[in-house]
Amino acid sequence: MHINTLNNWQHDHNFAVTHDKGERRTKQVLVLTFFTMIVEIVAGITFGSMALLADGWHMGTHVAAFMITIFAYRYSRIHANDQTFAFSTAKVGVLGGFASSVALAVVALIMVIESTQRLFEPHLIHFNEAIAVASFGLLINLISVLLLKDHDHHDHHDDHGHHHHDQNLKAAYLHVLADTLTSVLAIIALLAGKYYAWNWLDPVMGIVGAIVIMRWSYSLLKETSPVLLDENIDEKYRQAVKTKIENDSDNRISDLHIWRIGPKHYAIILSLVTHSPKPPEYYKELLEDFNKLAHITIEVNHCIGEPCTP
Repeated sequence: MHINTLNNWQHDHNFAVTHDKGERRTKQVLVLTFFTMIVEIVAGITFGSMALLADGWHMGTHVAAFMITIFAYRYSRIHANDQTFAFSTAKVGVLGGFASSVALAVVALIMVIESTQRLFEPHLIHFNEAIAVASFGLLINLISVLLLKDHDHHDHHDDHGHHHHDQNLKAAYLHVLADTLTSVLAIIALLAGKYYAWNWLDPVMGIVGAIVIMRWSYSLLKETSPVLLDENIDEKYRQAVKTKIENDSDNRISDLHIWRIGPKHYAIILSLVTHSPKPPEYYKELLEDFNKLAHITIEVNHCIGEPCTP
């Protein structure tokens, strides 16, 4: 039986992101978006504007995305210390961001299909009413952008004191930007249709908006999917870790894994071979300048006799 406490040798496994302000403001944006969605869908059908209708359905998918964002925050908070997860719920927010990016892609696809149909089957548009509703939607979107802009201007901290951006909140922010873009494009198309009889511009703007939204979706997919797939850290950083260890004594690394366990946290498992083994704490001190490494596990193997080569 060990007399001393084990706390000195235990790791903290809670790498979950906490952002109460982001969660609260996402809920506010959810309410605003849901109300505006109803108004724009009804107005789009009533007044015959494809751009306005597309914006309304677009907002509907964002309502679902915001619900995913809120669920991710709540789940992470409730299960922060749940031992079911190897490294807490750190990736729940990333999963929320990934799911939202997929929703963005679906929105873009639907907008392209509906807008293309309207190019070949033009509908009568009541421009004055549609412009008024689109302007109202733009106002709500601008308010939502102001509510969620913190992800892009202010870092927040986790329980370890690390600061980084919240990908879950960033996903919600991108959804709001997408809404704002489609509202602007809808207004431009409606104004051009009213004053220049360019009715074809209404569905064209729907397609343009879809292309921009697809690019945002792809960007978010690229940012979140590597985290979910345990992608290795970039080769330059990996080589720097290897050089730091192998430049000390006659150490040789026999196995090395560095992967993400959260948005900006990495875990490392390092196995080394040496003629002069030292305690693991010694090698951890060699890596103290590598601040991305939040969870370090080191295996030291004693090489006896013959030279130890990689």
